[in-house]
Amino acid sequence: VQLVESGGGLVQPEGSLRLSCAASGIIFSGYYMNWFRQAPGKQREVVATITSGGIKTYADSVKGRFTISRDNAKNTVYLQMNSLKPEDTAVYYCNAWRMLGQNYWGQGTQVTVSS
Repeated sequence: VQLVESGGGLVQPEGSLRLSCAASGIIFSGYYMNWFRQAPGKQREVVATITSGGIKTYADSVKGRFTISRDNAKNTVYLQMNSLKPEDTAVYYCNAWRMLGQNYWGQGTQVTVSS
């Protein structure tokens, strides 16, 4: 199983980035897909989730600014991040989960929001 994130980088405050996570080795459509992030010195936290049925949930801190989506034909989940703030700076991780106890992580991609 592989989850490969891309799209991170350095962006100015109020800028935008789109993260992608390409999955292989799993039946992608059957998994909940999540984006987590971890800032230095802080615990990893969930940012957004999209269920296998397409239901989306967000952390309060990103509601209205971030959008999660998935393309089952491409085995890819996306995180569109707009109006970025310095406090969004973190390593962002893709996660695939389903109720049978299968839980997979990507290697993470750095997002830095700074002027």
